[in-house]
This record gives sequence, C-alpha cells and structure tokens, in this order.
Amino acid sequence: MGKKICHITSAHGRYDVRIFMKECASLAQKGYDVTLIVNDNKDDEIMQNVKIISTKLQPKNRMQRFSKSRKVLLSKALEVDADIYHLHDPDLLPLGNKLRSKGKKIIFDSHEDVPQQIKDKQWIPKMLRGFIANIYSLYEKISLKKYNAIISVTPHVVERLLKINPNTVMITNYPIINAADEVQRAPELAICFAGGISSQWCHDKVLMAIDKIDNIKYILAGNGTEDYMDLLKSLPAWSKVDYKGKVPHSEVKNIYSKSTAGIAISYSNQAKEEGTLGNTKLFEFMEAKLPVVCTNYRLWKEIVEGNKCGICVEPKNIKEIENAIRYIINNPDEVKIMGENGRRAVIEKYNWEAQEEILLKLYKGL
Repeated sequence: MGKKICHITSAHGRYDVRIFMKECASLAQKGYDVTLIVNDNKDDEIMQNVKIISTKLQPKNRMQRFSKSRKVLLSKALEVDADIYHLHDPDLLPLGNKLRSKGKKIIFDSHEDVPQQIKDKQWIPKMLRGFIANIYSLYEKISLKKYNAIISVTPHVVERLLKINPNTVMITNYPIINAADEVQRAPELAICFAGGISSQWCHDKVLMAIDKIDNIKYILAGNGTEDYMDLLKSLPAWSKVDYKGKVPHSEVKNIYSKSTAGIAISYSNQAKEEGTLGNTKLFEFMEAKLPVVCTNYRLWKEIVEGNKCGICVEPKNIKEIENAIRYIINNPDEVKIMGENGRRAVIEKYNWEAQEEILLKLYKGL
C-alpha cells in the first residue's frame, strides 16, 4: 500500500490505547507506513511496525506544551513528510493548519467534546471557562472545515462536528477483545475503579454510599490531585478503600478479578444526559465479567440495561448508589448472569474490530 501516515499527540503517552494500540497498529497491520510522534524524553523505537518518534521534550506544564513543544512537533512532522497527518489533541489545530497549507491531508481525532470539556477544567478560572470555550469553538470551526476528515467517539459530538465538516465519522473506544483471553475470577466483597481519580468520577459519592455497608472494600487505582485525594481521605469510609496508586495496565485485570462489581459513576458538563462512548470503563468491566454500577446516561443505559449487565443510577444520589451496591452484594446468582451477559455483549458487539473497519474505510477514501 505504501501510503505514509503520521499520527501526532502532544498530551498522550506513546502507548496510548486508542492512538497506538488501536489506530496506529491497525493501520500498520494493513500495510500503511505509520509513524507516531509523541512528547516524551524516551528513545525512538519501532513497535508493531509503528515508528515512534520522540520530541525529546517532556513539557513541565500546559504552557510549554502549547508553545514550545508545538514547534518541535511541527519540525518532526515535516521531517516525516507523510501523505496524511492524524492529530489527537485540540492544541494541535494550529499545527494542522500549517501542514494543510503545505498541501498535506489532515485528520482531526476529537477524543472529547472539547468546548464542553473546557467548562469542566478545574485549572481554568471559572469566570473564564465560558469565554475560552467560545473562542476555541470559533477557532475549531474555522480550522476543521478545511480538514480532510474528522473522527470523534460518540454520537452527539459527531452530530456537532458534521455541521462543520461533512466528512466526519464515529470511531468509538470499544476495547480490543481476545475471546480466548478471559479473566480468571476469584472475587472478594469488593467494588473497584481504575483510572483518573477526579471529581468527575464521583469517588466521594461512592465513599458516602458505602459508609454504612459492612465488610465492603473499594479497590481504587490511579492518580488524583492532592486536593481531591485529601477530600477522599477525610471521609469516614476511606478506611474501606484499598488504594493502589497508579498501576500498570497489566495489573488492572488482576484488580477486576478480585472484585464483585465495577464502578463507573461519572458526572460532567460534556456528557450531559447523553453520556459518551469515548470512555472504555464500561466495556473493560463487561469484558472482565463484572456487573457495572454506572451513571444513568442515555447511551450507558442502552448498553447496560439493554444487555442486562448492571445497574444505572443518578450520579449525585448517594442512596441510589448505596442501594445498587447492596443489590449487587445480596444477589450473587443474578450478578453472575450480569457478568456473563456483559462479556457476551462485548465479544459480539462492543469491540474494536468493527471500529477498525470504519477507520480503514476512511483512510482508503482519502
């Protein structure tokens, strides 16, 4: 095939699941010449036939990423001299515009609903969030209408971006599944979560919900800000938390194997009542045969209730969360069926194989 493809990220790690393991690896496997440029200080390497090039720059803060690293990323991108550039972060839109001016084809991969995401950013002063979101929306519209294609992860974002560029497609974050690779379960009386420990995931609400549940354990893995971690540690139910800190991806399945249920209680401006298919949490739990206790987003309810693999709750209703966890604890036979239903649904429907076809079709069209 021979076409040169260059993926660029300023904020994600070189082994990011969506960027490297799914998109880059899938394209390389189909014969494309694929390069991934990343911001880190590690050595260049080739993995799964993907050339990974480092800027040798680890930005210390967002301002360095937005300014200094962008110049290095552009220089590296021009050295690659690809036919198609695939960008993964909103701060790369100016870089995409420069590459477009040189006759290159550009894909923007919108992992989030960025204007709404800005309104959730704690590091931006609250009074400025709406203004910055509006400025970004205008710049996004001007830039993306000139791009060759846009990808996003969930229906309501795709619908918004289609109004900017008609060549917009949805490629979700469904997991890579190996049906033969099944988690061997030896569950304790525990619920679990592995990922970003932030207020978006309502860990404080979960701790309040389990406060009066005897003998329950909350296995928690990931990093959080100092302020939010201090808040969690101040709650009485912190004594029930088995905090693992940040763990390698290989350890996450071990956590799932020891748990009774997976917790995915999210609340954010960008998800609103709709929810998103951009997060893999639900599908990881389902793959591991864990029943899910999650937010009653419309999209999530369709999946969880439609496949009878968990319970959906109002994310700010502590009593609802408590009742759902108690139900999971008190109904082991039904929990087993929920787990089997979830795994079956992931193997049959919610997996990367179907999304890979959409990605390859988009590239073939370009």
